[in-house]
Amino acid sequence: MTAQRKYWFLAKRYGWGWGLPSSWQGWAVLICYIALLSLGAIVLSPSEHPIGYSAFGFSLTLLFLAICYLKGEPPRWRWGK
Repeated sequence: MTAQRKYWFLAKRYGWGWGLPSSWQGWAVLICYIALLSLGAIVLSPSEHPIGYSAFGFSLTLLFLAICYLKGEPPRWRWGK
C-alpha cells in the first residue's frame, strides 16, 4: 500500500504554475518568503542598495520556486476542467 503524496501547492486551473498553498507547510513557506522579502527591504534598503536588494530578492524567489517545484503538483499548461 502506498500513501498518496500530499502537495503543498496545487496547480492553477488555467495556465502554468501553482496557485495558493493547499497545506499548512505551503502557507508557512509563503509567509516566510514574504517576511524575508520585507526584512530584506528594511536591512538592504532598496533605495540605498538596489543591486544588493535585487540579488537578495532574486535568490529568495529562486529558492521559493524550487520549493514549489519540489513540493507542488507537477507543472504543466492547463486549460481548466
